[in-house]
Amino acid sequence: MKLDGKHYGIILSSLATAFLHITLYPDIMFTLNGLGYLGLLGAYFLPISFFQQKHKLVWWAMLGYTALTIVLWVVMGDKTFVAGTSSATGYYAKAAEVILLACLWADKKS
Repeated sequence: MKLDGKHYGIILSSLATAFLHITLYPDIMFTLNGLGYLGLLGAYFLPISFFQQKHKLVWWAMLGYTALTIVLWVVMGDKTFVAGTSSATGYYAKAAEVILLACLWADKKS
């Protein structure tokens, strides 16, 4: 697979999102969410034949996982923004996730 701009966008925004969630370590749900992003990123790009044969399913899983994360933050998340605190991390993560959704959509195969 030859990587282009949208692929680099997927990689960087997934890594940023995973990092932001994992930095909230004592909360296991955020840590697992970050690890989920890393797992899906690996399934999306690593040359593992099982995942490459089901690439469209992995694409849907990654898109759905990202959308679900955003929706759950809207419903349950801390929306106060105080720079330098964990409450601001949600906004940074959502920005990375919106970029991820855009890059995934750009990589959609017909």
